[in-house]
Amino acid sequence: MSLFAAIRREYRFITAMRATLKQLAHINPASHLLLTDEIEQAVDRFAGNTAFVSQGKSWTYAQFDAYANRVANWALSEGYRPGDTIAFFSNNRLEFVAIWYGLSKVGVVGALLNTLLVGKSLAHCIQVADAKAIILEPELARECCEVNDKKGKSLPVWCLETTPKGTQGLDAALEHVSSDRPDPGIRAHLKSKDVVLKMFTSGTTGLPKAALVTHARAQRYMNTFSGAVNAGPKDRMLMVLPLYHATGGICGVGTSLLTGGAVIVQREFSASKFWDEAVNTGATLFMYVGELCRFLVNTEDTLAEHQHTIRAMIGNGLRPDVWVRFRDRFQIYKIAEFYGATEGNVGLLNADGQIGAIGRVPWYARKNFNIKLVKIDLDTQKPVRGSDGFCLAVGLDEPGEALGSIDPDDARYRFDGYGSKSETEKKLLRDVFEKGDLYFRTGDLMRVDRHGYYYFVDRLGDTFRWMAENVSTGEVASAFSSFSGVSQSNVYGVEVPGYDGRAGMAAYVRSGDIDHHRLYLHLTDQLPQYAMPIFLREQRAAETTGTFKFKKIDLVKQGFDPQKTKDPLYVLDRNAKTYTLMTKTIHGQILTGKTRL
Repeated sequence: MSLFAAIRREYRFITAMRATLKQLAHINPASHLLLTDEIEQAVDRFAGNTAFVSQGKSWTYAQFDAYANRVANWALSEGYRPGDTIAFFSNNRLEFVAIWYGLSKVGVVGALLNTLLVGKSLAHCIQVADAKAIILEPELARECCEVNDKKGKSLPVWCLETTPKGTQGLDAALEHVSSDRPDPGIRAHLKSKDVVLKMFTSGTTGLPKAALVTHARAQRYMNTFSGAVNAGPKDRMLMVLPLYHATGGICGVGTSLLTGGAVIVQREFSASKFWDEAVNTGATLFMYVGELCRFLVNTEDTLAEHQHTIRAMIGNGLRPDVWVRFRDRFQIYKIAEFYGATEGNVGLLNADGQIGAIGRVPWYARKNFNIKLVKIDLDTQKPVRGSDGFCLAVGLDEPGEALGSIDPDDARYRFDGYGSKSETEKKLLRDVFEKGDLYFRTGDLMRVDRHGYYYFVDRLGDTFRWMAENVSTGEVASAFSSFSGVSQSNVYGVEVPGYDGRAGMAAYVRSGDIDHHRLYLHLTDQLPQYAMPIFLREQRAAETTGTFKFKKIDLVKQGFDPQKTKDPLYVLDRNAKTYTLMTKTIHGQILTGKTRL
């Protein structure tokens, strides 16, 4: 890198960091300035601007606030008080943000339920949220009411638009209350460290956990990205991510809502319609997750993709193999990739477009970040400790688990935990580098280079050992998905009797014909021998969470047994340089050791 390029990089970093820190300067856990107050200030400043657009309807900031005021006054009339929780079960819609914002005006906490929840998972989330009532939309009423009826004491259920059996009409109730702001004295005792929302982890490895989102945490998320993309009143944020999740519902919404721009709320994501929607709505910003971008680069070329006005995008999970293809094809050059978790205290932002990086911490800025990478024993999933009992830091470009030091008095470094104390305790690590210190475990493996750029490696539980080597599912998925006949791939490890570690397996969705000999040659060119997937599973569609994260639990349980799935299964045949169709006979030979892998 030339001296000029290095200076330009540092200038971009310092400029972006100053803009972000300026946006975050007012956030203090001990302050009485709540997220609610900050949104009201934006309403007063941009009252006539368009705030939300959805399905042909729109609200100005003033109309958005008036609806939220009705929600607040309705909650008071029903006897709900500060500290109570009301669950909200809804897909993306015009009223979504206004409902939880309205509840916050009187100190009531909104618990945002994942719309993919059913049965046991839905009942679990309502229970751990400690909800006193449920607000929902008609499409989800039947599932929720069935769960509610099975509870020992059913909760009041309020429905938007209509009143299905077992519900009461929220729209009618809101017509009979004032649209004036409730007395702010009702929430005057609250501080920024108090909870405003309960959001749920995706549940990819078990039942979802309720993450406690404080006003300070939400303020931080809502203010972080506007400086990075220079967001302002003329911007229109295209929102296809679910609003019950922090990436879309807090980070994306806040980027526009606090700067006078509009949020274009799409009901759901459609790869085939995305660019038409971007053009028709006049979008200038876009909130993404990595797999969503992968879907888009695998679509056919359209006229609309050359006519859009999106100038910048914000999100996470954009892998290097998709990054360049997406940028060059769709001509969006400002990509603000970030790292963070709803409940976590580690945050990184790649503000200068370094391909594949999730953020940067140069040496002169380390005091402003709490992240540390430590060596991990992948068999025990625990940090490696030295002879002195403390954790060992990794070297440059060496993968390690990211930890975040905890400071309850700093909005950046707080860990507010989950609704369950036992789940909270699992994420804490004590005596890390010195006696008495306390860190949050992210569960994510990262590496950092000499310039301070951080790169995501894998989820801790996803990296597995095979042939005495560590296999990164992310590395394998990247190689697999770059094959022309594959649109999606989900990589995981499965146990095989008689073998140490776990054998790699890839479940893929094909976008064309698959020549397994060509696939074999492609993978051997991309991956070391030990990382080659031993088994393949061809799916019609991948099962994902609402935020496009792959589900793996059932896939791992079913493994490579052809009797447990109707999907075609294949096994690696190194001699023939291909993947061979798995049969009951071959499966039995693998189990008995007659066929060696």
